Amino acid sequence: MTMRAVVMQGGGLAMADAPIPQPGSGEVLVKTLACGICGSDLHCVAHGGKLLASAREVAGIELFDPSKPVVLGHEFCAEVVEHGPGSRGAQKVGTRVVSAPFLLRPQPVTLGFGGLDTPGGFAEYMVLSEDLLMPVPDDVPSDMATLAEPLAVALHAVNRGGLGSDDVPIVIGCGPIGLAVIAVLKMRGVGPIVAADFSPSRRAMAAALGADIVVDPRETSPYDSWRSVAAAPDPTRFGRQTPMFPAFSFRPSIIFECVGVPGIIQKILAGAPPCSKIVVAGLCMELDTFYPTFAIMKEVDLAFSIAYTIEEFAEAFSHIVSGRLQVGALITSHVGLDGVPDAFARLADPERDAKIIIVP
Repeated sequence: MTMRAVVMQGGGLAMADAPIPQPGSGEVLVKTLACGICGSDLHCVAHGGKLLASAREVAGIELFDPSKPVVLGHEFCAEVVEHGPGSRGAQKVGTRVVSAPFLLRPQPVTLGFGGLDTPGGFAEYMVLSEDLLMPVPDDVPSDMATLAEPLAVALHAVNRGGLGSDDVPIVIGCGPIGLAVIAVLKMRGVGPIVAADFSPSRRAMAAALGADIVVDPRETSPYDSWRSVAAAPDPTRFGRQTPMFPAFSFRPSIIFECVGVPGIIQKILAGAPPCSKIVVAGLCMELDTFYPTFAIMKEVDLAFSIAYTIEEFAEAFSHIVSGRLQVGALITSHVGLDGVPDAFARLADPERDAKIIIVP
């Protein structure tokens, strides 16, 4: 038995016929119902060598084998088809499920970076670990369920910020992760939220997802906009003070960098209010530089964020199920497997799409 899959190899994407994977102990075979295209999928195709080198240098791991076909896709909703040996059968055949993209094997597997035997969601079938399955309620569409993964990334970034009740956030970059961060902030009642992006369509989506002030940074400084809403006449609401900026009469600031291009950190350091916390969630694949004195003189806290915990994935999915996270506006298009290469090209243009969902 074979299945259709989109494989990455040699710096490109192509359709292929592949064997249907076999579930191991404690695993299930699932049929992919929907799978989102993530920015890291785009990075894998465009900058695979740099991503591999970074993972090797930093973590000592080989993220994937570039000489072999790789089946991307780690934002998925699927239907249980078959239980592997030793599984409990807790989720019956026909149950729709989501899962964090990992296989709980003696040598753990990160789905979306595996080969044909452990494919990601750019294929008609996958294998998943039974212990990580979360059933999808009937009233939650499959495409909406795939958003659990990117929203978990955003939830983790917000958690990394350690926001206080009076913080006023700035989101720089309104791509899928920036938009998801806005949705999480809105859900938690943090605000007012200032957002900035060059793209008119992304700015419109930021407003739809809960940003209170949305600016084109070519015309309006997001930091000036922040000052217009963060002024605090009551000294008890002032953010942390330093001798270099005495009586800085504004609420605390937190800035989410969701762009991931060289130079953006320095631009943020230049514009950031004193004592800001900056959470870097944008994945920059190039060497970058900034002036530490800008951060030192302002006593800025700089934090970096990637991925999430299993608990954060479950929390993000629960908020989708409950309706607390209203994020349907993130999804802009659907394609079949044959349309994946074109979808990658479309995602390079922020005016065309934000989140494209594959429906195999």
